[in-house]
Amino acid sequence: MSTHTEVVKPAHCSDEEWALRVQLAECYHLVDFFGWTETIFNHISARLPGPGNYYLVNPFGLNYTEVTPANLLKVDLDGNKVEPSPYDANPAGFALHSAIHGARDDIHCVIHTHTNPVSAVAQKKAGFSHDNFYGAQLFGRVGYHAFEGITLFADEKTRMLGSLGDKHILVLRNHGVAVGEQDIAKTFFLLWTVQRAAEIQCHAGMIPGEDTPLEDAIGQKCADLTQMLIRDSGFATKFFDAMVRKMHAARGALW
Repeated sequence: MSTHTEVVKPAHCSDEEWALRVQLAECYHLVDFFGWTETIFNHISARLPGPGNYYLVNPFGLNYTEVTPANLLKVDLDGNKVEPSPYDANPAGFALHSAIHGARDDIHCVIHTHTNPVSAVAQKKAGFSHDNFYGAQLFGRVGYHAFEGITLFADEKTRMLGSLGDKHILVLRNHGVAVGEQDIAKTFFLLWTVQRAAEIQCHAGMIPGEDTPLEDAIGQKCADLTQMLIRDSGFATKFFDAMVRKMHAARGALW
């Protein structure tokens, strides 16, 4: 939990940037609250407005609950800090996050996780099923990238972007998933949908008997309706804010 001084906006920080920092810190806390963290690893990044091609990311070594608006790192597309900080960033995040932020103007937030259900689906050759309620909403939105080892090297960026194409979900084979959307709230809702799809797929796989398949046309309809819902209304923001309230109520304190 942050101290009072940590939530006071620094004089050099614009109101727009500070609002983004506050929301991104809340997103880190939500991912921890839902149990989707991988100790101090993985990243959630948010692109900053303006011409600098800068984005915010977590300081390496902190738990997600220790991330605050003030200690988020501002870095460029090469992972260099553009403002002083006693913290460093995890270089494993730069190849993935900087590649997407540098190439996709329609993606302003990227979340990478490898929860048990997501990693299990990523290991399966067939990938995500679109035969459950949540999986159907992902129809036509998933790209797959072959595992090349720990994501550290810049030469993999082009191949990852090719695997992602114009989609918003990138399954990293034998590893995990990265999702990206127009803003933090939409990205969090997409991650939640991916996580639920993976959970149900894993549970369905434990039950004997055949699954009931859905036609591709139904999957496309579900995906289109979900996109219309989150892009043309305040649905994702309402969902995000409700989850933040739920988290704060459960933990009994704000920052």
